[in-house]
Amino acid sequence: MVTATRRTGRADRHAHGPAAGADARWLSGALALILAFMAGEVIAGVAAHSLALISDAAHMLTDAAAIALVLVTARLAARPPAGGYTYGLKRTEILSAQANGITLVLLAAWLGYNAIRRLVTPAPVAGGTMLAVALAGVAVNLAATLLIARAGGSAADRHGAPRSLNLAGAFTHIVTDLYAFAATAAAGVVILLTGFDRADPIATLVVVALMVRAGAGLIRDSGRIFLEAAPAGLDPAAVGAAMAGRPHVTEVHDLHIWEITSGMPAASAHVLVAPGQDCHAVRADLEAYLSREYGITHATLQVDHAGLPAASGLIQVSEQPCDDAHGPEHGPAYRPGDGR
Repeated sequence: MVTATRRTGRADRHAHGPAAGADARWLSGALALILAFMAGEVIAGVAAHSLALISDAAHMLTDAAAIALVLVTARLAARPPAGGYTYGLKRTEILSAQANGITLVLLAAWLGYNAIRRLVTPAPVAGGTMLAVALAGVAVNLAATLLIARAGGSAADRHGAPRSLNLAGAFTHIVTDLYAFAATAAAGVVILLTGFDRADPIATLVVVALMVRAGAGLIRDSGRIFLEAAPAGLDPAAVGAAMAGRPHVTEVHDLHIWEITSGMPAASAHVLVAPGQDCHAVRADLEAYLSREYGITHATLQVDHAGLPAASGLIQVSEQPCDDAHGPEHGPAYRPGDGR
């Protein structure tokens, strides 16, 4: 039996970690900006009797907490593996992302309850103050969004959102708050023009819907990583079939694909190779193929020759060496004399 994993002379080729991390300077700038505006918004919300402004301020508090978690977990995730943590603390960022999602949903529930109470028993709201603060909030959140997108650097996608799930959590908080301020500004205009005070809790309910949607997405995505599901959009069955179709591969089983952390997919599999073929060459071909076609750069492959008749003079290896194989088999099992 040959057990092969990727080997290379360069130490950085097998490093466990994201390609690019967040720049703490930009994140710290966004955090300071949000905290300063939040303090002023609380005062303005109380003075204007605006639930929408107070809810925006509460959401900005979660923005600040989200960014602080990014800063803390980025330091933890950067620590090298040690002791029993063989992957280091990479998944602390996923813990942070899940905390962000849960916080958004819980805060949405609280705000939704208070908004419904305000709909039943409306309170007078200072529409002018509400509009002015909301417009200022739009400007502050635009600035914070740009700072966080800059912090992601090369780790951002084509829309400017960070690929890191943890940083994406903070980004989602800020973008959601931007929409919230837009809704609050619209409610302020309605109150100024018509005196319809219920526009304030209606705007709050719009914010609640946005928060639930964003929070549920973060909980779902972080949950997939904790449950070791394959990356979204990647079909393990298709990957297994493609691997089995590579030259000299007779079967692939025990295929597992998961994410160690966001943007860091990994795979392991047991591969059977036709007798007489070079297991190491097949393994190298499969690793290059997984990296090129699926972005899986961390692959651990156990490679064996398929079963041979004892008369062949070669060491006989069982066609199914695994005592407890998991998952489907990909590709026809090799049979002596089948011409392959």
